[in-house]
Amino acid sequence: MASQEKLGTKRLVVGAHYGTLDFLAQRCTAVIMAVYTLVLFFGFLFSSDMSFESWRNLFAFQVGVLPVGQLLATLAFLSLAWHAWIGVRDIWMDYITSAGLRLFFQVLTVLWLLGSVIYFAKVLWSI
Repeated sequence: MASQEKLGTKRLVVGAHYGTLDFLAQRCTAVIMAVYTLVLFFGFLFSSDMSFESWRNLFAFQVGVLPVGQLLATLAFLSLAWHAWIGVRDIWMDYITSAGLRLFFQVLTVLWLLGSVIYFAKVLWSI
């Protein structure tokens, strides 16, 4: 009978309860960010100088006509945004019990992340 008590107006609306998919998404995005961090580290390590051009070339290198540097950076940043969304959403669901206030903070988080992704794309793809 415990499951029937959570129906209707007395329904439990807090807690993540998303399980395996979010767990796997967090781990996959973390691996993508770790690999990209290693790429950046080795790019800096083997760079002959630390000028603006070497920094720019780290993000703008191409293989044929494919902009690999920009694609890798975009993948890493989208992984960061998704990783942040899952983590912050779970924080809001775990610690804010008011559904209206939690929704407000989740909407602010989505707007902030969306703005960050748009700004990132504008800066990176204008190189």
